[in-house]
Amino acid sequence: MICPSRGAVVAAGLAMAALGLVGCGKKGPIVAPERRLPASAAEMSATVEDRAIVVKWANPRNRVDNARLRDLAVVRLFRREEAPDAKPKPAMLSGDRVVGYQQIAQITLDAAPPPGVQLAGGTVTVTDDKGLSFGRRYVYVATAEDGSGRTSAPSPPTGVTFLAAPTPPSGLSVQAGDREARLRWEAPTTSIDGTPVSGELRYIVLRAAGEGGLAPLTPAPIAATTYTDTGLENEVTYRYAVKGVRVDPAGTAIGPASTAVAATPVDTTPPSAPTRLVVIPATGGVRLARNPSPEEDVAQYAIYRGEGTGPLTRIATTQAITTIYTDRDVQSGRTYRYAVTALDRAKQANESPRSNEVSVTVP
Repeated sequence: MICPSRGAVVAAGLAMAALGLVGCGKKGPIVAPERRLPASAAEMSATVEDRAIVVKWANPRNRVDNARLRDLAVVRLFRREEAPDAKPKPAMLSGDRVVGYQQIAQITLDAAPPPGVQLAGGTVTVTDDKGLSFGRRYVYVATAEDGSGRTSAPSPPTGVTFLAAPTPPSGLSVQAGDREARLRWEAPTTSIDGTPVSGELRYIVLRAAGEGGLAPLTPAPIAATTYTDTGLENEVTYRYAVKGVRVDPAGTAIGPASTAVAATPVDTTPPSAPTRLVVIPATGGVRLARNPSPEEDVAQYAIYRGEGTGPLTRIATTQAITTIYTDRDVQSGRTYRYAVTALDRAKQANESPRSNEVSVTVP
């Protein structure tokens, strides 16, 4: 009997273990660690609003290798102060910090956002109002960290010059009309830092229905100091305010809103007069028939009657669906004159001109 050597037995065992390892587990390509990093934040913007800079960006949804990012955990915003004419400097990551930048916000996505931060879907909005100086330029970058602590590269730097915005426009007045409101205001003459307004002025009109929050109404700032808001609902109260916008070669700055002014549009347009009024005398009464007014908002018709040459007086109203009315409060042998008007559904009903007038003698 030949016995294998101890070395042969060990070698055979290692070979079997290697075969077992090869046969187990899922095969796949090796992915470089940097390709598993979250992608950078995108679509960053920075605007000057009142005494703050509002920074907004979209969080990444994918990793660098385009794999779905399902465990985004923390996003951070960093700021750097520069002279207005300074050359942009690259943003370099060191650990979870950005070299040369100050962290001003850290947002843990599974917790309540800190003060000055708003989350809406995948969009983050940060209001930065600490340590800012008018005339200086501020550059922002954001980073994203996944659940394993891997941090993305900084987003492309976004810079803005912190300009002094104009004070609120004064003298806002709102005149309500039929389904519209006409606004007028005065241009501001000073900035919020007390200096005279410089640069070109534009305006943002804000509107709210009822007790709702004010929201921009104009799709872009306008140059005029008047604005007409059309297509409104009558009998609904709207509130309006206006913000001034400084437009300067160095950038733009949106000022605080004026005091809100309320207005309630009302229907002031009367319906057309009813037509082709016909009056038929009969024993014990007078029967009236007419063509209706064409407007859809007609609610009622008013019946007017006069005796002899006396004035016409309203004696009754009928619903809009009724085109025939019988007047039984008449006396035989007397002559009466009739006319009809239309009334709309406005809170203070608008009345049409009178229809054609018809005379009749009761037999």
